[in-house]
Amino acid sequence: MRTWMLLLCAIIGEVAATLSLKAALDRPPFYAVVVIGYIGAFGFLSLVLRRGMALGVAYGIWGATGVAATSVLSAHLYDEPMSSAMACGLALIAIGVLVVELGSHTANDPAKESQ
Repeated sequence: MRTWMLLLCAIIGEVAATLSLKAALDRPPFYAVVVIGYIGAFGFLSLVLRRGMALGVAYGIWGATGVAATSVLSAHLYDEPMSSAMACGLALIAIGVLVVELGSHTANDPAKESQ
């Protein structure tokens, strides 16, 4: 469970940093949030990998969740468009991450290796 919390922290850091990029265009102090957020995101992601989560799974969840959260939050924070096609795309990303996660459990299943 702690590994998942570390991954959540990595996602939050990356989303905060990415959203702050746009805010920093008008308010340069937000560049500090950008730097701290990305350093924190990669730091937490490295801890996730040290705890044994597969790179493809960790990066897939981190990247896809970050894209989805950034898209949704930027629509609310910056009044950026969110069309139904974009929402479908985000749903497909979520499904893809779920398939990767489920596939990683199948790949690590000892019963499958003995066949």
